Amino acid sequence: MGLTKQYLRYVAAGNFNIIASAGCNAVFITLEGQEGRFVGVAACEDIIIWDMRLGEKALVLPGDKYGVTYLASSPNKKYLAAGYSDGTVKVFDLTSGENVTSFSGHRGAITCLSYDAEGHRLASGAQDTDIIVWDVVAEAGLHRLTGHKGTVTQISFLKEYNVLVSGSKDTFVKFWDLDTSHCFKTLVGHRTEVWGLTFVKEDKYLITGCGDSELRVWSILPKDSSIENSENVEKTVPDTEVFLTGEDSGDVEGISPLQCRKAGSVLRSARGRVTSLTADTTGHVIGCHGTDGIVELFHFCSDQDATARLKKRQRKQRKKAADANETVPDQGQQPGLKDEVRRLTAIKVTDCKVKSVDLVMGRGGELRVAVVLNNNSVELYSLHVAVKDAESRCLRKISSQGHQSEVRAVTFSSDNLAVVSASAESIKMWNRPSMACLRTVKTGYVLSVCFVPGDRHVMVGLKNGHMLIVDIASGDVLEDVPAHDKELWSICLLPDQRGCVSGGCDATVKFWQFELITDPSNKESKAKILSVLHTRTLKLEENVLCVRVSANNRFVAVALLDSTVQIFFVDTLKFFISLYGHKLPVLCMDISSDSTLIATGSADRNVKIWGLDFGDCHRSLFAHDDSVTGLQFVPHTHQFFTCGKDGRVKQWDADSFDKIITLQAHLGEARSLAVSASGQYVVSCGSDRVLRLFERSAEPLVLEDEAEEEREEMDNQALVTGEETTVPGQTGLNLPSKKTIGSEKAAEQLLECLEICQEFRTKMEEHSALIKAISKKENLPPPPQPPALMAAYKASTPDDFLTEILRRIRSSDLEEALLLLPFTSVCELLSQLPSLIERGFEIELVCRTMIFLFKMHHKPIVNNQALLPIVGQLQKLAFSKVNHLRDMIGCNLHGLQFLQRELEAREGVQLFTDATLEKRKKDRQKRKKDQVAKRAVMML
Repeated sequence: MGLTKQYLRYVAAGNFNIIASAGCNAVFITLEGQEGRFVGVAACEDIIIWDMRLGEKALVLPGDKYGVTYLASSPNKKYLAAGYSDGTVKVFDLTSGENVTSFSGHRGAITCLSYDAEGHRLASGAQDTDIIVWDVVAEAGLHRLTGHKGTVTQISFLKEYNVLVSGSKDTFVKFWDLDTSHCFKTLVGHRTEVWGLTFVKEDKYLITGCGDSELRVWSILPKDSSIENSENVEKTVPDTEVFLTGEDSGDVEGISPLQCRKAGSVLRSARGRVTSLTADTTGHVIGCHGTDGIVELFHFCSDQDATARLKKRQRKQRKKAADANETVPDQGQQPGLKDEVRRLTAIKVTDCKVKSVDLVMGRGGELRVAVVLNNNSVELYSLHVAVKDAESRCLRKISSQGHQSEVRAVTFSSDNLAVVSASAESIKMWNRPSMACLRTVKTGYVLSVCFVPGDRHVMVGLKNGHMLIVDIASGDVLEDVPAHDKELWSICLLPDQRGCVSGGCDATVKFWQFELITDPSNKESKAKILSVLHTRTLKLEENVLCVRVSANNRFVAVALLDSTVQIFFVDTLKFFISLYGHKLPVLCMDISSDSTLIATGSADRNVKIWGLDFGDCHRSLFAHDDSVTGLQFVPHTHQFFTCGKDGRVKQWDADSFDKIITLQAHLGEARSLAVSASGQYVVSCGSDRVLRLFERSAEPLVLEDEAEEEREEMDNQALVTGEETTVPGQTGLNLPSKKTIGSEKAAEQLLECLEICQEFRTKMEEHSALIKAISKKENLPPPPQPPALMAAYKASTPDDFLTEILRRIRSSDLEEALLLLPFTSVCELLSQLPSLIERGFEIELVCRTMIFLFKMHHKPIVNNQALLPIVGQLQKLAFSKVNHLRDMIGCNLHGLQFLQRELEAREGVQLFTDATLEKRKKDRQKRKKDQVAKRAVMML
């Protein structure tokens, strides 16, 4: 059957106005070998790397439909790990900008990420209270650590120990032994949620911050260190502090690989809880901030500097005591926290709150601090640590590329080239093709905005009831008209383009006429400026929420606070008809270009389509899961777009009452939308401060296909709940993964592959038996052809086909896919693995599959007599092949090391670049010292 009606698909054409999401941290990124210049931040579902020197975007890493919640840079500065609100973790290559690895294991939003010192492992914590350690190289999960009773707020690896430390909202700090995957120590000295932790001075101290103004400092000591070595540390431990080793018991000797004792506290000047706590890469400077606009910095001095400060302090005390004829008690020669910690000058940000901080130490002791604020801006500060009482200075502030508050209104120019957006403090004009901000005009709290014919001026409705006339070219407010006494909710143009209509909360609708007047501020100039003349007023009994005028200039529709829409004649302002049926007030509405239909969107989540001739309701549509906040018809059609507080943007057909498509949603409430005059573009705005642009493409859209895709997505979400996959005879697997759509599809592919391989083997055996039965060789039948699916994968044998299927399964989905296989398929898969190992196909992948199946189905496999010979064969082949592979890798490694030594001896340089640069740096320092010594000799 042919298509009865064809639609063209609207696709995402870009996002703009967003600088940095307040719900994610900021990290310094090293690009082009430059550190301290580039800052990576989240922009809803995307990641933007800003060049703080030029104030431009250096790189944009696109995401999917879920927001970014945490960022972490790898130690080698080549990769960036990002956590998302759906619990997935993605790793991006900063050189190419591609997503190289994806991990799915959490059932809640990611709240923290951390790399180990080598960058081979990545730990992630989430709102589901679990911690998962991922193998970045093998792209698989290693451990799932469970024990916290609240959201995990921060995690960090120890460098010298195979230990992970985590803090949580359950007020506990836990130490995890990654060799045994268990918690061996719990710090319960915090009385409120632990919001941040970090290590300083090569893991000598652990700093934790909670809901008070105290930063607790804990000493990390080796297991065999005696109490005498930490005597000064123990003096600062309050009697009220409690230390537990293990989950619920006291100290257990021989289990804990290290000791942790409280060394003291550092008091913050700000009040309230710690929002974030971070340290620079050298581990000597920490930065923290609370719920205000102050970033506090503390410098942990080196041991030599701390000893020097101790001696200086003791000299002052002895001198002071000698003047007062007093004796000074012996305080020892070991410096304490008072000598090691130095408070740096705090960074104060005005009129907004700090949401995230990151630090990096540059050359010459210059500390750079990247600050993300809650007003959609990023700032970069510089501070010299070596200089006493040095003041910080702001190097760059990126704020002009976006609104500092949520966008409330948006509109298109008549030529589709410009977009004007309005927020609580200003309006901005954007170039639609380049998505660049052209002009910013400071205003009050804007509720409505529209272009004046000619696209040179904009009418702006404010919350205080005033109406502004803004000249976009000059960025000046030409006139401030006190149009209404209360909020001005709606402004729309008259069809004759000679005036506009405004409606406000003072229960009036006013008609205005455009006119050109002499500039009152410059009477000598003959140039005229735009102004408005009040012509008529329509008084009503309720507050006006929205006003629209029909294209034939016959009717004016007014949405009132009593949930009704009243329609009046434009010429006489007499009442025509009332549209009632909504249970809550109508927030938005629009009239079709042929003046036959009017669509209304209400806070009751419904959209009603009315006939403008008799006022009859054609259809009521349940449009959104929350209030409908924006509605507009596509010009010259009966199609319209809606947006709601559920964040979704939808397209509808007012003739067939069908939903055409649901576009990408906002990560929050959608406030308004606008359709261009040509219907080619749609722009929407929301509380996530993103302007999302959609463009009509040439791709046809079929309603049945779209409905089927939405149903499939809903079924997948209902089916894949992320719950643990069960295996008969086993409970509490606690695997570092979760059941996903990818794992289910991989399991289906494996089952299909095993079935096809079995059928093809049967045909091959029948063909072999037939050849043996035929005596004449000239009449031999041709061998059977591989199945179509096997040929599509370019596989000629079942072994090649099975290897290709296993290789195409994503590494993080392999274990869950194997768990979904029935035991009969497991037995069949095990029977095919010996031939794969013997031929040397993907030895690591096959051995990983074999070991996991043995671990999950050990008892059934051992009790099955038919599988025992296969198990023995797999054991023998696996040991042989793995040993051969290990010997080959070891031989290649030592061969490369030998070549490296030969090249270094022959060329006189050190491999690789880092070592060469370090050698050159040391040579320069040595030459400078020699020159200084020569100058001193010459002066003598």
